[in-house]
Amino acid sequence: MDKNRKTAYNALVDIESKKSYSNLALNHHIIVGKPSSPAFVRELVYGVLENKMLLDYIIDQLVPSGAAKLRISELTILRMGIYQLGYMNSVPEYAAVNESVNLAKRFTSGKKGFVNGVLRAYIREKFTIKLPDRNEDELRYLSVRYSYEPWIISLWLEQYDAEFVEELLAAGNETPEMVIRMNWLKTVKSDLMARLEKKGYKVKNGRLCQNAIIVEGPEILGNSIYEEGYYSIQDEASMLTSEKLNPQKGDFVIDVCAAPGGKTLAIAERMDNKGTILASDIYKRKLELIDREAKRLGVENITLRTWDATRVDSELIGKADRVLCDVPCSGLGVVRRKPEIKYKRYTREMELLTVKQRSILEASSKYVKMGGTIVYSTCTINKYENDRVVNDFLAKYKEFEEIERKQLFPNVDGTDGFFYCVMRRKTF
Repeated sequence: MDKNRKTAYNALVDIESKKSYSNLALNHHIIVGKPSSPAFVRELVYGVLENKMLLDYIIDQLVPSGAAKLRISELTILRMGIYQLGYMNSVPEYAAVNESVNLAKRFTSGKKGFVNGVLRAYIREKFTIKLPDRNEDELRYLSVRYSYEPWIISLWLEQYDAEFVEELLAAGNETPEMVIRMNWLKTVKSDLMARLEKKGYKVKNGRLCQNAIIVEGPEILGNSIYEEGYYSIQDEASMLTSEKLNPQKGDFVIDVCAAPGGKTLAIAERMDNKGTILASDIYKRKLELIDREAKRLGVENITLRTWDATRVDSELIGKADRVLCDVPCSGLGVVRRKPEIKYKRYTREMELLTVKQRSILEASSKYVKMGGTIVYSTCTINKYENDRVVNDFLAKYKEFEEIERKQLFPNVDGTDGFFYCVMRRKTF
């Protein structure tokens, strides 16, 4: 059995059955399965995830009982097979079919003939399978074509024009560039780029941030330069948040929702280990990730603590020069990296998100000293979680003034979808 496809299968089943995060499941199974081509595995796994609703729609045309009636094992193998046949030009038809049948032999009981038959039917009929009629039901067409839950598309159609929304949907299915954040504490940009080039990576400057480098090449986390703490992986939109906070050496900075720590560590690097960052999170185990990364990067000015960001710590009122309020959100801006977000169902929890976001922003604002700065940010594209939360806050708390706000889009800025608003506490 081909180890690449077996690894992809195991990752996809974990993601589907255990609701595992795609990046964590994929990295785990690549380590365990030791495939000969991790790049092929990643392409196949993310291709299936990004197109899951489209693949299931195709299966519905080929299987009388429909995709919903299939067991996860059968459905996963069919999704993988159809994706290889229809969307991976590098894979010969015989290889896609034969290896899918081999997976069926190993992971399903008596279904190898069924898998073989469905895939061969797809080869015969793939050019005759039509998407839902756009003129009759545009929402269903877009949902199937780009594989998003309908409520997400409806939300964006309410907030943006239809042409822009379709561009946004398409951009969410593209593979993002690999961007790294140079560690100010250990190197300068020209030296780091030269070292990476010497190891065979293609590098170029980032578009938005001075310390961003776009990198092309394998195993970016598996080399000595990374292990020695010269860089971290972080999208430029996320980096921009720390840049807009503009931390200064000697500042007292509070990061109220710090885990997993990318922004916290970026702030520390900018402060040159001078001053103090108080990094809070409600989950202690997530703070351990920040501690481990801080040691790798040589960061020494972070104090970690568990704290519920919706509560006000009276001992910190009016003490912080700068506060980062990067709140929990729907994550609709990072579907390029976590395609499973596209399939979230709309629940009561989603409705309560903005309540939590407002509570965190209001509590966090208490810590800002006169003349100090607070940055509110999310990794989503949703005006209710972004502009409305900020507008409501500014209307209620007149002692704060807006300095800058921006919504970044993958189809416009080439970054993750991200929102930030910089606010200052007036000195009167």
